[in-house]
Amino acid sequence: MSKKDKTTDTIKDQTIEENIDTAVEENTEATANEKVDEEVDVETQLKEEVQKEKDKFLRLFAEFENYKRRTSKERVELFKTAGQEIMVSMLPVLDDFDRANKEIEKSEDKALKEGVALIHNKLKETLKNKGLAEVEVAAGDVFNADDHEAITQIPAPSEDLKGKIVDVIEKGYKLGEKTIRFPKVVTGQ
Repeated sequence: MSKKDKTTDTIKDQTIEENIDTAVEENTEATANEKVDEEVDVETQLKEEVQKEKDKFLRLFAEFENYKRRTSKERVELFKTAGQEIMVSMLPVLDDFDRANKEIEKSEDKALKEGVALIHNKLKETLKNKGLAEVEVAAGDVFNADDHEAITQIPAPSEDLKGKIVDVIEKGYKLGEKTIRFPKVVTGQ
């Protein structure tokens, strides 16, 4: 081989090595860029997953808070109306006391009147302290089907009593905010 051929072979070898080096560098840079892109994609994916989990946690926390609030409200309502069954069973006794009190008022015996009035007031006050309240209704009030129970209708004794309450047959009572017995009334037509 001549010197020229050796020089040409050397130049060819150097060119090939330079091309290989360039290709390796480009490939390394492309791989590095892909790794950076993959890292960015993985990081973005992880951030999205963390955001989803945070959202899920917040929703679960809010749902739990609503549950706690609802159950405590139900518990308070239960305590307020825990004696409802007993109160409802005591209402006929209270009605009988009212009727007896009206009849005893006709009596001449003052000691009897005072004794029965004392027991009657004590019973009313005890029930009132437990949350029982009388629904205020009087003859002449406007009849409201949501608040009153009409037993019957009679011809109105006067024009101003048409569509109004003529007589109250049975008192109504509330326990706290809940009506446990609606007043029974007679309306005029």
